[in-house]
Amino acid sequence: MRTHNSRPSPLPGDTQDGLPDGLDITLDLDPALPLPRLTGAVTEACDRAEQRTERTVVVVRLPHTPTAARAWPGTADIQQINRWERAVRRLERLPALSIAVADGACGGPALDLLLVSDYRIGAPDLRLLAPVNDGHFWPGMVVYRLSQQLGAARARQIVLWGDDLDAPRAHDLGLLDQVTADTDEAVHTASVLMGRISDTELAIRRQLLLEAQTLEYDDALGAHLAACDRELRRLAALDAARGATG
Repeated sequence: MRTHNSRPSPLPGDTQDGLPDGLDITLDLDPALPLPRLTGAVTEACDRAEQRTERTVVVVRLPHTPTAARAWPGTADIQQINRWERAVRRLERLPALSIAVADGACGGPALDLLLVSDYRIGAPDLRLLAPVNDGHFWPGMVVYRLSQQLGAARARQIVLWGDDLDAPRAHDLGLLDQVTADTDEAVHTASVLMGRISDTELAIRRQLLLEAQTLEYDDALGAHLAACDRELRRLAALDAARGATG
């Protein structure tokens, strides 16, 4: 996707992030925090998003990852890992748009959150770090998502060999939607342009995409037909409303 260099006209009542006042939720991740605190931060952001009744955008800001955080997840037990993975999955399925913004080195928990975000923005200096411990790639759900999003052949190069990715390559592979030095402008633009779809419809389309990786055609057809029926009803209601005011 091209980098946008101009800011679109805001909607009435928009803030500088392109959202009505108070409808953006920002999750500032500190990769140096212990795993339970990281899990708590993601869970809190999800709680806040799920309590909203208005259109909501969750902005996930992923600052530079310390070199030591490459050995993810550090000191932790399997119960803590399970809670973290469930929190990340919850973010992935939120009925709200999520936008990830990353710069510098991005690894460990930051990479997990980047891969589940709906729209991903990277600064030119971004480098995706493979989570490696003593030469072994961390076998968490990042392996699953890389394979799901890139295909097994491309994911193999990263998972088996621990390859890092710079911003241009990550963009070429589709792991980033946009590379720009003005990440704040990019967040605003994405919030306005992508935020026009309702949270419910966004969640439905995201789920269809995720299920398409695993379901057979006949198993997926029912969900797609239901989504099509919803869209036909929405368009019919829109036409009726226009006719009433025409």
